[in-house]
Amino acid sequence: MEVEKLIKMANQIGDFFEANPDVEEAKREIASHLKKFWNSIMIKTLVAHVQQQQGRGLHPKVIAAIQQHVHL
Repeated sequence: MEVEKLIKMANQIGDFFEANPDVEEAKREIASHLKKFWNSIMIKTLVAHVQQQQGRGLHPKVIAAIQQHVHL
């Protein structure tokens, strides 16, 4: 899957959880959603994008969620 599509999808998740005033909880929820509903290839591709491109184009909370809560 193209990373641009994954970025768009991940940003939609980030936008949804943006309403949560608890930033740490929002990051945990974003990571939880990715782990529950995305397959391993999708997650690995997004993690690689964060590691190699500093998450260019991603919602800041999505980047933080991946860095803090998604471990491969």
